[in-house]
Amino acid sequence: MNIVVCVKYVPDATGDRKFESDNTVDRDNVDGLLSELDEYAVEQALQLKEKLGDDTEVTALTIGPADAETAVRKALQMGADKGVHVVDDAIAGSDALATSLVLAEALKKTDYDLVMCGMGSTDGAMGVVPAMVSERLGIPGITFASELSVEGDTVKIRRDGDTATVMVEGTLPVVLSVTDQTGEARYPSFKGIMAAKKKPVETWSLSDLGVDAELVGLSASWSQVEGTEERPPRSQGEIVTDEDGSGATALVDFLASKKFI
Repeated sequence: MNIVVCVKYVPDATGDRKFESDNTVDRDNVDGLLSELDEYAVEQALQLKEKLGDDTEVTALTIGPADAETAVRKALQMGADKGVHVVDDAIAGSDALATSLVLAEALKKTDYDLVMCGMGSTDGAMGVVPAMVSERLGIPGITFASELSVEGDTVKIRRDGDTATVMVEGTLPVVLSVTDQTGEARYPSFKGIMAAKKKPVETWSLSDLGVDAELVGLSASWSQVEGTEERPPRSQGEIVTDEDGSGATALVDFLASKKFI
């Protein structure tokens, strides 16, 4: 089985993030890393490989600037077999629709049986790309799996909602997204880090995929950020002092004013 995991290179959430004049994220002045939510997809792909045997191959696929190879390398360090990096200046600023187009065309160049994704990225957090990719590929899309299994050509998942849990299954090939409830992602071992240096990473451009540059990028995107502003500095919280026995009442009044109760 060939499993392709779509991974995203995102700005480090602990860093001081800024925006460019066109309201896209300034990626040059902040460190990036593999999206934490995609690590769960890599982990589940590796667990499937361990269960299904050595005939199973895991490929990490990403699109983004040159530094995005960092995300692929992290997946390789965890245990993925090879990587694919789609890099092209024209992709910068692409929204979810344009991103799904590039991913789908890249997947068409790979021999995939199962496409795995995280439930969303830690920067955009939209969670719609897996469904868009499945639509573009014309194959089933099963999303938000908290548990999953593969038996033969059947994929079975558990999806936990607010009021109910449903069991969903589909027939390969499938696009599957997993949640952070599927299990902790492994840390790369020293052996894995060293081995990853020798694993292949192919680099493709839009022309390699046959994608017209005018269909991607900020100008071709259907959704764009119109404006940004810095979050105001955190103000000192209100202190309730109970000097005459009225503290409890004051606390209740405060919580009620904030509509917490």
